[in-house]
Amino acid sequence: MTATRPAPSAPVAASADAAPPTPRFSEKRDAILASAARAFTEQGVRGATLSGIAAAVGLATNSVTYYYRKKEDLATACFLQSIAVFDQIARVAAQQASVAARVHDYYARHAQLLADIETGTHPPIVNFNDIRALPDAQAEQVYAAYTDMFRRVRALLTGPETATLQRDDRNARAHIVLSVAHWMRSWIDRYEPADYARAAQRVSDCLLHGLAGARGLWKALPNESQWQLGSAAASSGDETTEAFLRAATVLVNEQGYRGASVDKISARLNVTKGSFYHHHDNKHDLITACFDRSFVLMHRALDLGASTTNQTADGWSSACAAARVLVRHQLSPEGPLLRTTATSALPDEAHRARVRLTMNRLTQRMHDVLVDGMIDGSVRPLDPAVAAQCVIAAINAAAELHRWVPSAQIDNAAELYVRPLFEGLLVAGSA
Repeated sequence: MTATRPAPSAPVAASADAAPPTPRFSEKRDAILASAARAFTEQGVRGATLSGIAAAVGLATNSVTYYYRKKEDLATACFLQSIAVFDQIARVAAQQASVAARVHDYYARHAQLLADIETGTHPPIVNFNDIRALPDAQAEQVYAAYTDMFRRVRALLTGPETATLQRDDRNARAHIVLSVAHWMRSWIDRYEPADYARAAQRVSDCLLHGLAGARGLWKALPNESQWQLGSAAASSGDETTEAFLRAATVLVNEQGYRGASVDKISARLNVTKGSFYHHHDNKHDLITACFDRSFVLMHRALDLGASTTNQTADGWSSACAAARVLVRHQLSPEGPLLRTTATSALPDEAHRARVRLTMNRLTQRMHDVLVDGMIDGSVRPLDPAVAAQCVIAAINAAAELHRWVPSAQIDNAAELYVRPLFEGLLVAGSA
């Protein structure tokens, strides 16, 4: 991927020597972008239609194509707009004097943005879930912009406090910071918009200072390295079905629900479509099984930690161990887990609601483990609901850790990625 970012796609009517857009032109374009951001977030790039986007703002489809020739052009503009908003937040936060102050400011400004969107004083911005659904050239353009923004977030962590950190440590921690910020959109609306700032302060407190209490010691549990979450933990029943589940999971993570076609899933396994339909009635059932498989694995990790907690009365050890084993699984040949952000591209709301409900229950289980730790003294006094969201966000994002830390492997992921999540962004590096 080139580091040079092409200029954003311009509306069709614009030209190099054209006069500045009129207020009416800009107003319509902004209305189209806002409608598109909602549609792409709710339905995915492949699921949303130009006609639906146009109808939502009372326009004909050809009014949209006057500004953006194709749906992919419009999606690219939406992604670049969101990246620009996130980038500006990081630019302003960078003016703070210390790493801690920058992180606090970064999340405070994210919370304010989300509050403004909720109250209607800022237009919607698209989630980044579905960038891979873009054609290659446009995806490269968006990823180049996203990478620039990632570097700006990484720069927030640069200071005397982190002078000893290696590049991989900084990248891993920047991935945590950015992933938790993205994840906030999925849960912060449980608060009143006026309380978003308080939630953001608790997020930055958890990430900067970690979760450990006086009894919280960073060490592996007995036999933790032998914990297995692979096909033995899934309910697939045989190796062929498990292979289909893994292949479909990877493709949905990469290209969304609609991008992961039966042809592509079959080609990934070098089998025919007939073989696919021999094992599965349809793609919807397979993707449903992929979600079920990932949830079974997450349950399994929490159960393994809890079984040890029952013996040691240490909630911290349970939470750390569950996170470690899940992140290792994400990087293993048996991984990854299906990204829960893939729910935006599922074809029906009932399915999306069921997936969200299961994910909320898993997050609640992590919440309860942290409460156990607060009771036994291994987790410090904090907001366990917010801390659980941070942990789940980072576990989910570990599927993309290789993008930012190519050296991340099963044997170093705990120190490189999980430890700063639990002990704080300023903890010593993995080297």
